[in-house]
Amino acid sequence: MEQLLQHLKENLTEDQVTTNKTVRELHGRDETYLAESLPDVVVYPKSTADVAHIIKVAQKFNTPVTPFGVGSSLEGHIIPYKNGITIDFSLMNKILEIKAEDLLVKVQPGVTREQLNKELKKHGLFFTVDPGANATLGGMAATNASGTTSVKYGVMRDQVRDMEVVLADGSIIHTGSLATKSSSGYHLNGLFVGSEGTLGCFTELTLQVYGIPEHIVAARAVFPDLSDAFQAVTSILQAGIPIARVEFVDEASIVQLNKFSDTDYPAVPTLFLEFHGNAEGLKADLAFAKEIMEDQGCQEFISESDTAARNHLWEARHNLAYAFAHDYPGKKMMLTDVAVPISELANAAIYARQEVDKLGIPGGIVGHVGDGNFHSILMIDLDNEEEIRKAKEFNKNIVLYALERGGTCTGEHGVGIGKKPYQEQEHGASLEIMKQIKKTLDPNNILNPMKIVDID
Repeated sequence: MEQLLQHLKENLTEDQVTTNKTVRELHGRDETYLAESLPDVVVYPKSTADVAHIIKVAQKFNTPVTPFGVGSSLEGHIIPYKNGITIDFSLMNKILEIKAEDLLVKVQPGVTREQLNKELKKHGLFFTVDPGANATLGGMAATNASGTTSVKYGVMRDQVRDMEVVLADGSIIHTGSLATKSSSGYHLNGLFVGSEGTLGCFTELTLQVYGIPEHIVAARAVFPDLSDAFQAVTSILQAGIPIARVEFVDEASIVQLNKFSDTDYPAVPTLFLEFHGNAEGLKADLAFAKEIMEDQGCQEFISESDTAARNHLWEARHNLAYAFAHDYPGKKMMLTDVAVPISELANAAIYARQEVDKLGIPGGIVGHVGDGNFHSILMIDLDNEEEIRKAKEFNKNIVLYALERGGTCTGEHGVGIGKKPYQEQEHGASLEIMKQIKKTLDPNNILNPMKIVDID
């Protein structure tokens, strides 16, 4: 250990390397129920050269390396179960270049979503991917995050134009270019986005951004039951209405939301929606959406164009996980996700809600239902082995339900540790190809080991 520290400090300052227990504890857990595990040392690079040095030292001593953003991940991605080195990217938080005419921005991985949008606003631009948490862009790329706006703008993988990546041997590559499209070579952006730090560490990202819409209108639609709400979503998508967000919140979640966010929404299945466009076009879109929803049993449809009212609605939605956590002190949140084809969405969510009701554990169903992705929230007592067993069984049941219907075990949270047991069932023979890629790029298995796939 002493030799490892000495080699790290050859190119890093004293304040960039720490073995302080409190710091290590902060880097030994994420926002999940999964067991914590502490790194042996935490390092804070300031440049690509620093990252390359750290990884070369790790390779020399055959020491595991785990990248860390802000710790908001939900499947144990940043928990270093093999200990070793955690690389905290918080000091690599510079917005390097805004190319407004090309609708591109170049950032370091420690830049957060809110930090970027605050700067982009000065140029009339915004970054679309909105997972709710103020996550780092490096972490969002690592898990292929998406969130509320993906139904219109796409997921993180759709926004990445180029990445600078430090590989397991300390070499540095770029994965793309500034061009809008390319037919040249293998799609390395697609390979590295979603790789969760198992193939390399991102040190720069070039991302696509968009012009802030001329007009934005939010809406809230309430329904008597889950089935009607989900059928309304399917009908809106089939009608081709260019909706920017469509979020589902079930009855139990609305109750928690009202307590935490000082709202008084009816405690029934609810859709939160948002429309982007020009004034005249939005009038037509809203009227058409309202007509479709009323045909599906919508009991109330309220639209908001006022900025403060819109922000309050989406702030309430984004704070839902914290609303559950606040109301159940002493319990830990299991927030898990699956995604299914749109045609399977209603039955999958109804099944998940029924399974929650069987558990006798507080929980809710919410989701980015425009792209078939929904989340289950359970509040569990980590000292209660029976509750933990029930929660894991529930997670398994909804994953298997999704896989049997052509879905995926995770729509946006990533694999990490929590969803790794389902990789073989989901990918079949393709999993062996993934293992071969991992072995080729990281033969000594030092990059975030135990995540996504296991290799010898």
